[in-house]
Amino acid sequence: MFKNKAKNNTNNVCGRNIYELRTRAEPRLSQRMLAEKLQLHGIDVDKNAVQRIESGKRFVTDVELKALSQIFNVTCDDLLKED
Repeated sequence: MFKNKAKNNTNNVCGRNIYELRTRAEPRLSQRMLAEKLQLHGIDVDKNAVQRIESGKRFVTDVELKALSQIFNVTCDDLLKED
C-alpha cells in the first residue's frame, strides 16, 4: 500500500531544512517573519502554517517551495536534501 509520507513519516522533506535556514538566518527569522516574507511572494500563509511545515505536519506545494528557495537564496534541491 502506498503512503504519501517522507522516509521519516512526515508530510514533507523540506520542513527540517526550512527550520535550520530560518533559525540560522542573520538576523534570525521568527516564524511570523517568514510568513510575512512568503506573503510578499504571494503565498497566503500565517505563522501557524510555517510551524506545521517545519514540523512536517503540512504538505508543501511546488509554488511554496520555489518562494522559500528565493527567500533563503538556496536551490529547491537544497531544501529537499534528506539526512
